Amino acid sequence: MHLVYPAVLAALLFCTGIYGVLARRNAILVLMSVELMLNAVNLNLVAFDVWLSRTAEEKLHSGQALTLFTIAIAAAEIGIGLAIVLAVYRARGTSDIDKLRDTAEGHESDGPDGTDGPDDSGNDNGPQPPTAKKAEATA
Repeated sequence: MHLVYPAVLAALLFCTGIYGVLARRNAILVLMSVELMLNAVNLNLVAFDVWLSRTAEEKLHSGQALTLFTIAIAAAEIGIGLAIVLAVYRARGTSDIDKLRDTAEGHESDGPDGTDGPDDSGNDNGPQPPTAKKAEATA
């Protein structure tokens, strides 16, 4: 088998993964696209290892060893990534990356009507301790 076939397949897989990372909004689909890109790299590593071992008659198979390390790292990455996505989903109720980015940057208001909260009285003194609010109410 020629080296061109697995190289073209790996390029198609990698391009599909790049498209998935750039176009998807769901965090789980982005993680799956990253896994697809890692698998394309693994395919290239194994294909070039087989091709180089035939031409140089080596018995080392370093490409296959690197592939095993990549698979181990990918398994750890997907485990940690899914744990983070599930924790964020439970806390925020969504896994949409755009909405998560907006809330992290502070573009979304805290109150339901667009104000900063339920006790937004219009003065810009900042948050006050409860004793100061109680003193204002009695005065």
